[in-house]
Amino acid sequence: MLTSRPEPSPVELHSAAEEQFNRRRRTTGLWLGPAVFLVLLLLPLPLPPPAHRLAAIFGLIVVLWVTEALPVTVTAILGPMAAIVLGVADARTALAPFADPIIFLFIGSFILAQAMFVHGLDRRFAYGALSWPLVGSHPMRILVVYGFVAAALSMWISNTATTAMMFPIGLSIVSHLLRTAPPDEAARRAIKRYALGLMLITSFAASIGGMATPVGTPPNLIGIGMLDRIADVRITFVQWMVLGLPVAAALFACLAVGFSLACARGVAAGEGSAMLVRQELSRLGGLTVAQRNVLIAFGTTIVLWITPGFFALTGTEASAFATRYAESVPEAVAAVLGAFLLFVLPVDWSTRRFTLTWDQAARIDWGIVFLYGGGLAMGSLAFSTGLADAIGRGVTAWLPSQGTLALTATFTAVAIILSETTSNTASANMVVPIAIAVSEAAGVRPIEPALGATLGASMGFMMPISTAPNAIVYSSGFIPITTMMKYGIGLDVVGFFVIVAVVMLGAPLVF
Repeated sequence: MLTSRPEPSPVELHSAAEEQFNRRRRTTGLWLGPAVFLVLLLLPLPLPPPAHRLAAIFGLIVVLWVTEALPVTVTAILGPMAAIVLGVADARTALAPFADPIIFLFIGSFILAQAMFVHGLDRRFAYGALSWPLVGSHPMRILVVYGFVAAALSMWISNTATTAMMFPIGLSIVSHLLRTAPPDEAARRAIKRYALGLMLITSFAASIGGMATPVGTPPNLIGIGMLDRIADVRITFVQWMVLGLPVAAALFACLAVGFSLACARGVAAGEGSAMLVRQELSRLGGLTVAQRNVLIAFGTTIVLWITPGFFALTGTEASAFATRYAESVPEAVAAVLGAFLLFVLPVDWSTRRFTLTWDQAARIDWGIVFLYGGGLAMGSLAFSTGLADAIGRGVTAWLPSQGTLALTATFTAVAIILSETTSNTASANMVVPIAIAVSEAAGVRPIEPALGATLGASMGFMMPISTAPNAIVYSSGFIPITTMMKYGIGLDVVGFFVIVAVVMLGAPLVF
């Protein structure tokens, strides 16, 4: 019988004041959204009728997204449906983005990540890394490697799932330290400070790691898809990693150094911590057939993803074979082929049991898939109706500077700020198309501003409500909200400069 573990249910714990704020925000959105819609619809805007009606719909969608008055996925679907009802576009045009190739890249990569989770490959990787002899019982090394594991896992599976998986491991380490701590108060304060760093690096590293690959977090694919569909700029898997990986590495280095200095000093872990990790790893037993099959499927997919980059490195990307490969095996097809292997690689051929069942695969986050489709649909309509051009010309009129650096810095900052108050996926859906429109209106190529906005949307570390990983670790009780805000603001500021620097220096070399 296939062994699997139940999917984690992240507990989002907020204070009474935060719950009241969220309730009021949602209530405000339910009234403000329709009001903004009616006002924009009745105002004599200098726009063609379809663009005018779409502007009213955009106003409604933005308010609902920011206030989260409705689930963000429901709001994303509402947008194109309202566009159809109001005659902005016909159903075939408005709904076509829901079948965009990037949608299938989402689905394939989500199924591969689900297989890793179902068969415990993520936990094996985590405990295996923490049991390295080099790590031992040194608290600073435990903290850094623990954070590195969270970042590495979130390159391939969602940051929420990564945090939910790493969270109990971190709590187990903290619990052991508290049980074995000396009775004096200074030692316990040091351990609680260490627990604070361990919890925060869980959340922050998981969000940062997702920036490294196209499939690490939904905003990456949103930015890639919008640049492809709207600006006719195609970004390959390897091209993204050339920019995303340095951003993630630089931010993680800041995390590792900062939390090691601030939280790991004065803590004595003892041999018991290493023993605890080794015991958990031994309970997992040897590599199972299902886990080996997942590694085969996952490895095959990665090879298919990076093969075009190999052609580019060897200077053969213009050859007939490389051209044919790029046309026949784009990233979306590679992801689906990798996921397909999970349904045909057997665990027990005699009983016809395979690595993954459809019931298990169907537990992926379909809401994100529809959220992406809705956002891409609204972005496409904005450009086809002329609304994006009007917004672009309007925004450029009041910008003091319209160069590439100024626009990249502006939209990176806007995305970071917006991601503190709404989901990173909704932030990307709102900011990236505007960045493209403004860039085109200013006569600037849209790659740098759109990439800055895309990467900036994955930030947002100040509050428990900013991201699901923040909410998960906040529920531990080890993190005062003021401390989360202090570290979060610092990381947002560092992230802004890192993103702008990498994009401005790297994008001209890659594209």
